[in-house]
Amino acid sequence: MTFCAEPVPGLNPVILTTIERVLTRVNALSQGGPGWTRPSYSPLESAAHAIIEEEALALGMEVRRDHGGNLIARLPGRDPELPPIWCGSHLDTVAEGGAYDGQAGVAAALALVTALRSTGVTPAADFVIVVTRAEESVWFPVSYIGSRAATGQLLAADLEARRVDTGRRLADHMREEGGDPEALMAATPPAPARFLEFHIEQGPMLDSTAEPFGIVTAIRGGLRYRAARLHGVWAHSGGAPRDGRADAVVAFADLVLAMDRIWEDFLAKGADLTVTFGRVSAASPAHAMAKVAGELDFCLDLRSEDVSVLDAADAALKAEIARIEGARPGIRFDLGQQSRSRPAQLSESMAEWVAGGAARLGLNPPRMLSGGGHDAAAFATAGWESVMVFIRNWNGSHCPDEGMNPADLALAVEAVCTALSGNAGP
Repeated sequence: MTFCAEPVPGLNPVILTTIERVLTRVNALSQGGPGWTRPSYSPLESAAHAIIEEEALALGMEVRRDHGGNLIARLPGRDPELPPIWCGSHLDTVAEGGAYDGQAGVAAALALVTALRSTGVTPAADFVIVVTRAEESVWFPVSYIGSRAATGQLLAADLEARRVDTGRRLADHMREEGGDPEALMAATPPAPARFLEFHIEQGPMLDSTAEPFGIVTAIRGGLRYRAARLHGVWAHSGGAPRDGRADAVVAFADLVLAMDRIWEDFLAKGADLTVTFGRVSAASPAHAMAKVAGELDFCLDLRSEDVSVLDAADAALKAEIARIEGARPGIRFDLGQQSRSRPAQLSESMAEWVAGGAARLGLNPPRMLSGGGHDAAAFATAGWESVMVFIRNWNGSHCPDEGMNPADLALAVEAVCTALSGNAGP
């Protein structure tokens, strides 16, 4: 990995050099194939955590791991009675993901501490770097595993979830990578404090407005059907007449078009909603060129900042399924198990604190909504004061082509460092 970022005049140069070094070191770890692949609770994720531990120890931080395997490094502040500020993100990726989703937030946290050390500034409150486990729920059908483990929200039932590539339980993978699931279930979580997460934006808004970074005010929640199946009737492609077919592909197309219209209607009414059909496959072993598809698998991801909108969209989905099943004899949908993550409102006081640091640099970052889920949502749900800083990204997310200028991240880190150095906590 190479960078072409130019140092930002007037800013602390150790911020950019730390970001580039940490990203280079972490992204040297990946399975084969395009992009970067570090599965949740895998040896590769653990090796990435070990790199951050080494970096934190070199800064003189106190390092430990909790029972969920999250890495926690503490820089003591001047007043141990103040609520600490935790800062970090995750190092697992989706399969064939990008170079910045999660990694950038961890690099930023280390760059913050490096900058404080280089200027001799001790923050008012303890500053804690946290590197969470298993943020990407593509590996286990559970949202925010590491951050929920850190805040006492992970359930015993979650430990039974199976990883998609191995079929083995979360508890087993957690134990193999140094965690203790039994102790985790009995542990007392830390008192709610404050959480800050830097992350690339997963959409085009900052890039389209030429803004290097923005401040996130809320995070959408999700309603997902991860393993839905559509049953039709297998038939010969040349012998089955149109009127007698129960074609799974055609019925699925009906549903996709119907949900696209429903999404448009919700937006026209001012509701916040996204509708995404992800993995779609009719390529079962029974399928062939000369067959009418009798089976199709798919997943569906609904997201909104409003729980009532998610419920209404889910009701509309089920109404459309009933309509299609009635209109097409032989067609039957099985949505499977539903999973959810709750929307999260983030801290206005922490947003103002970040904005204050930015203002001292002559910047006015925009406020914005996060469409993707993040660890900050789990901390907010646990009662922590939480905020996110989004960094401009021009190539989408969860793909090998994620784009980020490290100088943009360095500028955002400098804004937060300025706020910390001002001795005024959020």
